[in-house]
Amino acid sequence: MILVLLFSVLTILSVFFALHKKKPILLGLPFLAIFTFMLIKIMLVPLPFWETVRFIFNLRG
Repeated sequence: MILVLLFSVLTILSVFFALHKKKPILLGLPFLAIFTFMLIKIMLVPLPFWETVRFIFNLRG
């Protein structure tokens, strides 16, 4: 739950500062943070990295 709040605050702050400072590059910050978080979670799985990625994408069907 704390991560949802953290990502929500990061998103709100990014939108606020992007509009206030007129720097649209700040809108990519929440996406970068979530991508980094997912990458770290995948790396924590005790299987080799590519096997884990293949397993995740094979869960679809």
